[in-house]
Amino acid sequence: MSAAVALTGGGNIDNNDNNDAAGGGGGGSNTSHFDISQLPSITKGMSSVEEAMKRRKTCRFIEEAGRVLKLPRVAISTAMVFFHRFYAKHAFQEHDRFEVAVAALVLAAKTEEAPKKLNTVIQECYKLKARAMQAGRLSQQHNSNTGGSDTPPPSSSSGGMKASSAYLDTKGEDFLKLKERILLLERIILHTIGFELSIDHPYKFFVDMIKKLISTRQLKYSSSKLSSSSSSSSSLDNTKTSEVMSKMMNELVQYSMSTANDSYQTSLCLQFGPKEIATACVYLACMFSGVEPINGDWKKTLLAGGNNSYIDVESLVSVCIQIIDLIADKKASDTESVRKIRKALELLKSREEQAQLASASANAGSSGGGRSPRPPPPPSGSSGGGPSAAEPSPNKRPRVS
Repeated sequence: MSAAVALTGGGNIDNNDNNDAAGGGGGGSNTSHFDISQLPSITKGMSSVEEAMKRRKTCRFIEEAGRVLKLPRVAISTAMVFFHRFYAKHAFQEHDRFEVAVAALVLAAKTEEAPKKLNTVIQECYKLKARAMQAGRLSQQHNSNTGGSDTPPPSSSSGGMKASSAYLDTKGEDFLKLKERILLLERIILHTIGFELSIDHPYKFFVDMIKKLISTRQLKYSSSKLSSSSSSSSSLDNTKTSEVMSKMMNELVQYSMSTANDSYQTSLCLQFGPKEIATACVYLACMFSGVEPINGDWKKTLLAGGNNSYIDVESLVSVCIQIIDLIADKKASDTESVRKIRKALELLKSREEQAQLASASANAGSSGGGRSPRPPPPPSGSSGGGPSAAEPSPNKRPRVS
């Protein structure tokens, strides 16, 4: 599909459809509509594994490019959200994903008040892709034009990001054509997302959540964490509580920040709202740093007590599993800590299922016995029912001897 045709189609996007595609990017948390099998790339024949891999690799490209361009973290995250929302409405087979990534970076930089010159962004992204291809980190599919390729064939007329060299002449024909496509893709992205440029990120939510949990003393270090710390340094019993809480605060914020950044490499921003993702990040941060709730109940402490909006256990498990799968993939294996988190999530989910079954059975029992049984009639001659032998019936005359 040409860029001009895509722009025409993108301009007619209904706002309701756009909200569905955006998922939790704008702050909404209603995610029951999301179905990964209905993504355009998958409906056009791409496997879900390949679709997820393209998202992951391109988001890593966006992150590296943002660092090179010295963009603030929020601008990089916003660019990834734009990218995910774009490919919730368009297929990877239709557009070069690296050109879309560049356009998303340009737009996000403007949105987050950190604008960069378009020529600079194009040059830096072009050099970054060239170095990646020379290092062999990108698939050879990027140099072909068959079966969902990412770039057009390396010809002078295409002008695509073929990265045959690490530099583009800003006055050359290839650069000018590429610049025109980036500008057009920026407009397509705007139409695709319905000009919804205000993106809520998990960062502010998990910081507020951690502050509330620590200030109300709902968290503590596990006994194993305390013993390991006391063996390597002075005993924590002699440490001021404020210092312990400050250390816990820093650890939880750092781990939450890391997991939140990793979450942007997946389609989680399409599936869940930022508060739900923030809650999962806090849970994972606690697990990684050896922190547990005082009352031993994550559901009461974190899911309902530590957040303004409730997140159900099923959503928490889904978000955490997708993030730790990404972490395990980056490290090429499941670490011991990741395996422990998987077991903890399975236990949390099984307890929730048992609680739901118990609640359902209790409700069924109460609804079945809602009407009390009618008491049996009293025996004849008793004082509890009809007329006794001493009292004649009002319907009969008394016998006269």
